[in-house]
Amino acid sequence: MELAKIKACICEGAAEAAIIDVLLDNNLLIFQREEMLDESVIRCRDGKTFETRYLRKGFSDLISVIRILDSRREEFKISKAYERKVDVINVITAPEIEMLIIFHEDKYHEFKKSGKKPSIFCKENLKMSSVKTYDFVKDYFKNPKILVQAIKKYNEISKIRKGEYTLLDLLK
Repeated sequence: MELAKIKACICEGAAEAAIIDVLLDNNLLIFQREEMLDESVIRCRDGKTFETRYLRKGFSDLISVIRILDSRREEFKISKAYERKVDVINVITAPEIEMLIIFHEDKYHEFKKSGKKPSIFCKENLKMSSVKTYDFVKDYFKNPKILVQAIKKYNEISKIRKGEYTLLDLLK
């Protein structure tokens, strides 16, 4: 994965933002916080809003927009004037980022049998009512080794489509 000098890391939700923050804070990603716009994760999913907030500041260099999301269908549309200034990289966490918790808890087979969405399984079966919140996820993965192990397990078991990036691709 080739990244531009300037990066924008856009996360779909609070759980994704917490995971990226843990990885950044522990120097485990192929980029550092200092290379990021505003030196933080951006919670702006819409391309036009991102364009207005960030691209109109007059950057002359290419920007790698790294989107952490679970949907393969979500578009990131920006105007033609900015298309050549942005390299969009989608990092897919399908079906949901909560799969990392399920893998860490070694509950994958139980989850598969349940037929539930990962977040619902975590709430109901694992009794983690705050599973979608930033603070819960950041605390849950405060040991970054546990997070990296869960990311690796996810990659081993998941059916990753050709040409698709996962969190593993962002790790050093």
